[in-house]
Amino acid sequence: MALDPTVRKLLDMAAASGRPAINSLPPHEARQMMRDTRAPVQGPVLDSVASEDRRIPGPAGEISVRIYRPRSAAAGAKLPLLVYYHGGGWVIGDIETHHTMCQRLSESGELVVVSVDYRLAPEHRFPACVDDCWAATVWSAANAASIGAEGSKVAVGGDSAGGNLAAVMALMARDRGGVDVGFQLLLYPAVDVLANTGSLARNADGYLLTREAMGWFYDHYIPNAADRSDWRASPLRARTLASLPPAMIIAAGFDPLLDEARAYADRLAHDGVTVEYVEYGSMIHGFLGMPGVLPQARRGLALAGQAVREALVAGAG
Repeated sequence: MALDPTVRKLLDMAAASGRPAINSLPPHEARQMMRDTRAPVQGPVLDSVASEDRRIPGPAGEISVRIYRPRSAAAGAKLPLLVYYHGGGWVIGDIETHHTMCQRLSESGELVVVSVDYRLAPEHRFPACVDDCWAATVWSAANAASIGAEGSKVAVGGDSAGGNLAAVMALMARDRGGVDVGFQLLLYPAVDVLANTGSLARNADGYLLTREAMGWFYDHYIPNAADRSDWRASPLRARTLASLPPAMIIAAGFDPLLDEARAYADRLAHDGVTVEYVEYGSMIHGFLGMPGVLPQARRGLALAGQAVREALVAGAG
């Protein structure tokens, strides 16, 4: 399948801008560059979805979260709950860079979405963000009623590094208990830090996320080579994926992480987990964060939000 023409134009514009490669920048500058470049492609803020910022307890201090709820929801209605972990290679990204994504997921699925502003590397390396995300997931389930959500089942979701964290949260919930995770939404997830796949070589450069940038992210997040096979870093390497909740995996054809997404879908299915795998063959990594310019992003987010709602409502019944 050919690269989408609109995506090609966006990539050409980025190349012509002279913008530095993310892996050539110190983390604080890379974070600002993501904020600056994300805004034009996110699209407008939706007046139809309300949001509220809170600070919740965490393992090393308070964690910021943003809670979303469609304004169309009836007052007092308890909505399905999605805990969302943003992408950005565990180094960049925040609740602002993923604001409209979370709004669209909330609206399309009629969901309460809790977006988690977990600690970033290299200031806080593995497994700091894992610990933050677990604390936020437990808090969201325990306090669901107070935020207008139904806590009997919770979905976890995220994109890229956030997809990694969502997969890890599903595994932790299975093994630790305390949170009844009913669905996992994995958007072009990074699931194996040690991967050396065909898509990593084929899409190594020229499609927004590069192989060199991935190395930069991994070196900041998890510099200790011995930790890279830990399932909390590489969930594809977990001993078994059996007894996990159903999953939707959305992947992109021109993504270095494509083969990891496929492999995780295959492994889930092999281990007896219901999984829906959706591949946008003409898209690049990160395309769902561009609903302001890509109709595929708008459709993909609508599909994802609806899948969460259907899974949780059916599971509750």
